[in-house]
Formats: sequence, C-alpha cells, structure tokens
Amino acid sequence: MLVVVEADGGSRGNPGPAGYGAVVWDADRAQVLAERKQALGIATNNVAEYRGLIAGLEAAAELGAREVEVRMDSKLVVEQMSGRWQVKHEAMIPLADRARRLVAGFDRVRFQWIPRKENSYADRLANEAMDDAKVIDEVREAEPVTAPATTAPGWTGALGRPTRLLLLRHGQTELSVQRRYSGRGNPPLTALGREQAARAAKYLAAKGDIAAVVTSPLDRARETAEAVAQAADIPVRVLNGLIETDFGDWEGLTFPEAAQRDPALHARWLGDPSLPAPHGESFDQVRERVESVRRDLVGLYPDQNVLVVSHVTPIKTLLQLALGVGPSLLYRLHLDLASLSIAEFYPDGGSSVRLVNETSYL
Repeated sequence: MLVVVEADGGSRGNPGPAGYGAVVWDADRAQVLAERKQALGIATNNVAEYRGLIAGLEAAAELGAREVEVRMDSKLVVEQMSGRWQVKHEAMIPLADRARRLVAGFDRVRFQWIPRKENSYADRLANEAMDDAKVIDEVREAEPVTAPATTAPGWTGALGRPTRLLLLRHGQTELSVQRRYSGRGNPPLTALGREQAARAAKYLAAKGDIAAVVTSPLDRARETAEAVAQAADIPVRVLNGLIETDFGDWEGLTFPEAAQRDPALHARWLGDPSLPAPHGESFDQVRERVESVRRDLVGLYPDQNVLVVSHVTPIKTLLQLALGVGPSLLYRLHLDLASLSIAEFYPDGGSSVRLVNETSYL
C-alpha cells in the first residue's frame, strides 16, 4: 500500500513553545487516513520538524503501508533524510537516526520538498500543537518551582524540565542465579529477589514524588514493580514494550552453552545489534520498541518522575538513548539485580544520565 505523509513542526521563539503535526493520506491524497499532533514544550524548529516526520512515519507503519511519499516544507529535513546533507547538530542526530530506522521498515520511501502553502494541513496541526505548548508553558511558569531543575547537568545545554525515568531492574530469579539467558521465559522471583524488591520499594517510597509506575509484563518485573507501587500507593501500568529481549533458541542456556550451540553466530551476535538469536529478536528491534515507550512516557509525564521496572537490555537501551552513544554500551555496561539507574529526557530533545547501577539500599 502506498501512502502520502505530510509533516510539519514549529517553534515560537526557536527555541520556544513547540509542536508538530503530521497527516497520512491515501495514494491519491483524497482521504485522510491518520493525523498526529503533539505539543513538545520548549524546543527548536528543527527538533519539531523531525518529530513531525517521525510521527508521520510511525502512523504510516501502523496502517501497514509499504511505500511512502514524504512531503515536507523543511529543506533541512528533506535533504538530510535524502542523504545529500550531513546531520551535524547533536540534538538532531538521535532524531535522524530514529527516522532512518523507521524508513528502513518500508519497501520504499521518497522524500520531496514542497512549498509551505502546499503543506497547509500539517501546518495547521503543528500550529494547534504550538498553541497547546504555549498554554502548557504559561501554566508551568505560574506554578511553584517544585519540579526538577530547568537545565540539564553538565554541558548538554538542554532546556526545560525533564521527564526523569527511574530505571529499576527486577530482583533475582533462579535463571539469574545460574547466569542463563533469561528473556521471554517467566521465572518468578526467588526469596532473595522478593527481599531485593522490598528493599528497593522502601528506598524509592521514601524518596517520594513518583508520578507513575510502569513495568514489563513478565512476572519477575511485575512482582518487583508491585512491591514499589504498594509502598508508594501508586497503581502499576504494564507496558509490553518494556519486555526483555527474545533470546529465541538460546533461552535458558548459559553463555558457554549458547556459544557451543551456535559458535559463529554467537560470536557475531556479541558485536552486531542487528543480528537476532536463532528464532529470537535483535537488539536493534529492542531499541525500536523501547524508544517508542520512551517517547510515550515523555509525552504522558512531562516534568515528572516515572519508575520503569524492566530488564537488562531495555534499561541499557534507555541509558544508551540518553547518552546518545552506540551499541557498544549494551555489551560493556554491567547492571546488578534490583539496581537503580536514572535517565532524563528533556522537551527540546536533550537528555542526560544522572545515576547508573545504584545498589546501596540492598
């Protein structure tokens, strides 16, 4: 199926209150198949333009489109996505990377620059989103300053108040004791695992200011999340995108056993995130669904703290996204059971990592 995606984004102040709009038409541009718009808080024009493109491509993918004609009045985005211009600005690199991964999921995508007057539908949606962004910004300015700091730590230069993701790994299971690949299998927590969850719950509940608790659907994560949710008196929301990697035929095997079963593939898999385990899932595929969860959480909980209870790979992936680094982090970073890490994502596209592998409460 061929569809036409038109997208636009803007910022009143650059950076300023920003938003994007995207519309998906049928091949004849006679019928609207989907619309997307969202206020982004404080962001630049270019960030908003890219977010509009990403939203349009995601909507096209949800409709089952195989070929996409992208029409935008942003010369920068069209030229960069067509490969004729380099992406040099740091804030644009993760957005362009996300857009390219979406493009790779279609059979064919063609980018076309159009004058602004021909992009009026998406422009209207973007302006409606910017109106919302301005109202939200004014409300925030009138509120007492009790939210996180307005600038990112260090030298990132990110603006606005971040969504802070508290990344908690689940407690111990029998498979983790035996150091076996544990993906979609569903072992419960051990007695020690339940104690780890209880200690993490006590620590986090004492900190307070958690707006939501979200978890992987697997029992080991849900048990851990429910301990925290009960202590903090917050309901648990299950997000399937936070599930652990599907290790396929390696599920339940130790590292040496998997290496012996598929020596060549296992060796390549350790350095190539595009390769899945036999009948399993690649780390690139994990990143795509985790990025979707991250984007939803940032949109749903601006300026707030969200507890995310998950597994090694999704947590490492969120840290990778926050740091803007390559896949080597997945293979080199160690995360203990029931450990806490913290990643922050700002409305202008900036991000930072505040904490990795905290276990003092255990």
